[in-house]
Order: sequence, then structure tokens, then C-alpha cells
Amino acid sequence: MIRSSQILKKALARSFATKTFVPEVRIVEVGPRDGLQNEPKILPSEVKISLIDQLSETGLKTIEATSFVSPKWVPQMGDNAEVLQGIRKVEGISYPVLTPNLKGFEGALKAGAQEVAVFGAASDAFSQKNVNCTAAESIERFRPVLEAAKKHNIKVRGYVSTVVGCPYQGPIKPSDVVKVAGALYDMGCYEISLGDTIGVGTPGTMRKMLDEVVRAVPPEKLAVHCHDTYGQALANILTSLDYGISVVDSSVSGLGGCPYARGASGNAATEDVVYMLHGMGVTTGIDLEKLIYVGRFICQKLGRVSESKVNRAWKGSRE
Repeated sequence: MIRSSQILKKALARSFATKTFVPEVRIVEVGPRDGLQNEPKILPSEVKISLIDQLSETGLKTIEATSFVSPKWVPQMGDNAEVLQGIRKVEGISYPVLTPNLKGFEGALKAGAQEVAVFGAASDAFSQKNVNCTAAESIERFRPVLEAAKKHNIKVRGYVSTVVGCPYQGPIKPSDVVKVAGALYDMGCYEISLGDTIGVGTPGTMRKMLDEVVRAVPPEKLAVHCHDTYGQALANILTSLDYGISVVDSSVSGLGGCPYARGASGNAATEDVVYMLHGMGVTTGIDLEKLIYVGRFICQKLGRVSESKVNRAWKGSRE
């Protein structure tokens, strides 16, 4: 019995010794884009602008502002240029926008974008359903965007969705994630965000995926984008820190969620992520209380309850 206990202690010590301590995490706030894009209530431009301006006062360094897609497919983003041009740009904060193709990039450039993002999938089935082509073919469609961005000195971030599971295809092989993430990185994306789009990941499946991806893309060039459908988002984010990944996508008050995921409750809530990280002694530079009130502002405008447990429980100085 004693021997078993000693063995367990040694195993735990080895485990902690191999963990990579991340002293600081940069949060990429995706609420204004990913969080709002599937909301049925179309918000006025001034509300979206106010949301971003308030987020800019919380200490966030990256706020995804909007998406330059066809309003036919994403009505909520139909005012993309107005929003991007209407927000108060704060020095030291980046406001990337999603540009799925060259037409979107040109629109973003005209509106004054300084950073854009392209969006691929590890699942062929998901890619076929969304953009009517395979994952590999969708990556090739981004090549003109990357070339144009380089010409105009615009930074490009890459997204890889369905890195653990797909609503049509089921579990995703880590090697499929490597192909897409590696291609985007080789193409010139400065950072690759790995998205558990339908929120089916667990620390175990995240580890299997990350074990292979970090061999193709350096951890310092990776981010994670976890959805909380099965309540695993925080655990999966914590797992990613073990790999030296120090960039986390999240959405204020957990806005968003994949419309194809059964029971999807949205993205990881920024308030919950920040609370967890601060409790671990990890620096984010974010004022949690300010963030909570921004979450309450946008939920009031949407007429919905916050998905953030921290936001629901918080009793702060303004109460």
C-alpha cells in the first residue's frame, strides 16, 4: 500500500515537472463576431460599436470586430464596414475581421482593416456543407487572400474548425488537423486558432490532437477556441496551457455557438476564462469586473441570460 502511494506521488511529480508554465495569456475576444453572428435578434450598428468600445476599456488586446461575408448568409454582419469604421480604435489593441475570400478581404481593406482571419476546417464533411469543397480545396481558396494581405502588409490569422469532432463526420483524426493547421501556417498565417467547433472535446481528446499539431506548428503560434456544449471548455483550455499555448479565444458571456451542434451553449465565456486564469496566477491584463458589466450590457440588449457562471454569480461594487 505504501509502495503504491509512493509510486503515485512520483508519477504526479513527473507529470507536473513536464508541464509548461504559461505566466501570461492573451485573450482573443470573439464575441462581437463569432458570438453575435448566429444570434436571431439583429442588433443595431450602434449597439455593436458600443460593445466593442466597452470591451476596449477592459484590458483586452485583441477584439474580433466583425465579418466581411455576404449579408445573405450572415445577416447580423451586414453592417460590417459601418461597425469597423465606427469603433474607437485604441492604440495597442487589434481589431481583426473575418474574410472568407478575396472579395471579403477587399471589402475589409477598404473599410480600414489592419488584421484579417481566414477560416478552414479539419473535416471534409463540414467543409463540404459550409463552402461546398473539401478541406484542402478551401485552403487553396485562401491563397489569394494571403498574397493580397502580404502585399498590403496586413496580418492574417488562421482558424481551423472541427479539430476534435464534426457534426457530420464524427471524431476527427489529429492528422487531419495537422494538414490544415500546417498548411495555413506555411501559407503565412501568423497564428493558428484550433477550434472545437461543436464542443465535444475533452482533455483526453485535446491532448491527442495537440500532441500531433505542436510537431507541425510551434505552440507559440497556436491558440485554442473551445466551445462549452458538454461543459468541457475550461478543462480543455487548461489542457492547452500544458503545451505552452498562451492564446485563448473566448466570447463575452459565452455568446455564440455552432448552429449545427445539438445543445450548443456557446463559446467559452471570457469572464469564466479570466476568473480561472487569475485564480492560477496567470496574467491577462483584463479587469474582470469591467468585463462582467460589458457582458451584462450585451445580454440585456439581446434579451437573454448570460452563459457565464462568473457573471451570474458576481456581486461587485456596482451592485
